[in-house]
Amino acid sequence: MLDDIRVDDAVFELRPDFAVLIMTAHGLRNGPTDDRSRAWLAEAATQEVQTTKIDAWKDAYRAFGAKPQRTRPSVDALTRRMPLPEINQVVDAYNTISVKHALPIGGEDLDRYVGPARLVRAVGDEASEEALGTPEPGEVIWRDDVGVTCRRWNWRQVVRTRLTEETTNAIFLLERLEPMSLEELKQAGEELADLLSELSPQVRIASSLLTGGK
Repeated sequence: MLDDIRVDDAVFELRPDFAVLIMTAHGLRNGPTDDRSRAWLAEAATQEVQTTKIDAWKDAYRAFGAKPQRTRPSVDALTRRMPLPEINQVVDAYNTISVKHALPIGGEDLDRYVGPARLVRAVGDEASEEALGTPEPGEVIWRDDVGVTCRRWNWRQVVRTRLTEETTNAIFLLERLEPMSLEELKQAGEELADLLSELSPQVRIASSLLTGGK
């Protein structure tokens, strides 16, 4: 899928500074939160919240008509949940990096996708899970051939593609806006790859950076 993932030009027109580092991980071994991933979360929770980066995401939400106080960007919602929630080892890993860098990260089960992921502005008739509701016209969404996989850019993911303890192949979407640099984005990806490799020494990781409509 990696080569087929795309970001629609309309999203870059909305935020020309947007970039996404896409990572795939094959051969994961996931499991319930353990002492190791619990320690990662605890360390991340000691970091000072980087409000400037989070404010950039609030501005991006307002740009397509969302109210960030009601439907918060994922990293804003996560940094408000202290201590950080314990989900499973792989989710704990990417939540750790998300909080450390004030970087929205989505982690999803690659085998649950139908067709490639793409980030688009919604028409308003896309299929979505009932709990999330139908996206509004112009809303930024991640989707596949079935329908919505994440509403309001990175607000809330569908259950269908959620990472579980049975997940063996995953995709991670690390989403950047300025003032985060591309260098820090790449560094965050390397740190996530290190944690995933610690959990699953045989994991195979590949990545691709999309920026500027390319």
